[in-house]
Amino acid sequence: MKIGFLFPGQGSQSVGMGKDIYEKYEVARKVYDEVEKITGIDVADITFNQPAEILNQTKYTQICILTMSLAILNVLKDKNINAEDSAGLSLGEYASLIYSGALSFEDGISIVKKRGEYMQNLLPEGDWKMAAVLGLDEKSVISACNSVKSGFVVPVNFNTIGQIVVSGDAEGISELQKVATEYGAKKVRVLNTAGPFHTEKLIDASNALRKDLKKIKFHEFNSKAFKNLDGTEYKSNDNMSDILARHIVNPVKFSDVLKNMYADGVDIFIEIGPGKTLSGFVKRMNFENPVYIFNINNVDSLEFTIDSLKKNVEVF
Repeated sequence: MKIGFLFPGQGSQSVGMGKDIYEKYEVARKVYDEVEKITGIDVADITFNQPAEILNQTKYTQICILTMSLAILNVLKDKNINAEDSAGLSLGEYASLIYSGALSFEDGISIVKKRGEYMQNLLPEGDWKMAAVLGLDEKSVISACNSVKSGFVVPVNFNTIGQIVVSGDAEGISELQKVATEYGAKKVRVLNTAGPFHTEKLIDASNALRKDLKKIKFHEFNSKAFKNLDGTEYKSNDNMSDILARHIVNPVKFSDVLKNMYADGVDIFIEIGPGKTLSGFVKRMNFENPVYIFNINNVDSLEFTIDSLKKNVEVF
C-alpha cells in the first residue's frame, strides 16, 4: 500500500471549516497560532466567526484553506501517518510543497499570503467567474469555449474524466452554459471563486509573485510532489519560481497528476482539507486496479482515516 496526500484549492472553503479539529487537537491549534504570527492574520477568527463574504475574499481564502490543510497534516504526522507522494489542486500545490520539504513552513505561508493578495488586488476590473463543466471530454469543452461569441471564457482546470473547469467573465460563462448544454454537458455549475484564475488575465499577479518567489530558498524534496503545470513529478533542478509564477496563469492538469501518482504506485489517496472535491476526482478516474480514498475535513473523518490506516483495515 502506498499513500498519496491530496490538498484542495480555492472554492472548497466554507465558514466553520476545520473548527472541530482546531478545538480537539493542540497540534492543529499550533498551526493556526504560527500562521497568525507570520502573517498577522487571525485565520481562526476569519474561518470560524466571520461571514462568508469575508472568508471568500481571495486574500483570506487562500491562507485559510492552506492553514486548515497544514493543521490536519500536523495531526497525521503526530500519529505517524505520512505519504510518499503528494499533490494539490492550484493553491493546494503549496501545501504539497511544504509537506515535501521544498518550501519551509514560514516561506510557504508568507508566499501564499502574498499570492492571495496579488490575485485579489491585481485583477483587471470585471465580473469574473469560474464554472465546472460536467459530462464532456476535453475536446468538447475546448470546442464549446471556442464557440462562445460574447465575453471571455477558456478551459483552465482539467480535473478528471468528465469534469473540466472554465474561467472567464459573467457574459462568457453565461453563454457557455447554453453552448455546453448543446454539446451534451450534464451541467455547468458556477463555482465559489472570485477571479479568472489560471488565465492570462492574472499576468500582473503572476509577475508580482515571481519577484517574491525569486527571493525564496527552495530545498531538496524529501518526498515526491507532482505539479499542476503538466502533471509530472517535481525534480530537484526545476526552476521553482518560474513554475509557481506560471502556475497562476496556466491551466491545471490535475487528471494528469492523478494518473502519474497512480502510475507511481499510489493506491491510497487521502484528501486533506475542506470539501470532498478531489476524492470525487479520484473516483471518476476509473483506474484499472482498485484504489482506496479517504477525505479528511472534520474530526469524524480524521479519526476514521487514522483508525483505518492504523488497523490496516478491512476497508482495504
